[in-house]
Amino acid sequence: MPAWSEYKEAAQQRGSLACEMYAIVSTPVQPEKLQENLPAHLAYQGKMEQEGSLVMAGPLSDLSGEQMEGVGMIIYRAESLEAAKAIADADPMHESGTREYTIRRWLVNEGSFQMNIKLSAQSVTI
Repeated sequence: MPAWSEYKEAAQQRGSLACEMYAIVSTPVQPEKLQENLPAHLAYQGKMEQEGSLVMAGPLSDLSGEQMEGVGMIIYRAESLEAAKAIADADPMHESGTREYTIRRWLVNEGSFQMNIKLSAQSVTI
């Protein structure tokens, strides 16, 4: 397996933007405290979004795709793995011990993102 830096350099040489992000999978540890910490968590996510660190976040289903397990995924933009960990650590859900997380570097090589916003119709299509 190539080292992270070697893989990123090879992707860039192939013409990819090789955008480095950080994927956090957040899992409940104390489910009874989720509602208590939710307002502070949502405020923190809003702040991270305004600062440009939060790319996307939301809940994940179970493997069947039918049930919600309380597991969430957060994608951060950060200068380094350490900076992304600091952002995740400061989330009130993680800081309080209500949730724990794993973090991985994510090298985005392929894909596209399109959005259609109709202000008067109050609709967004992603």
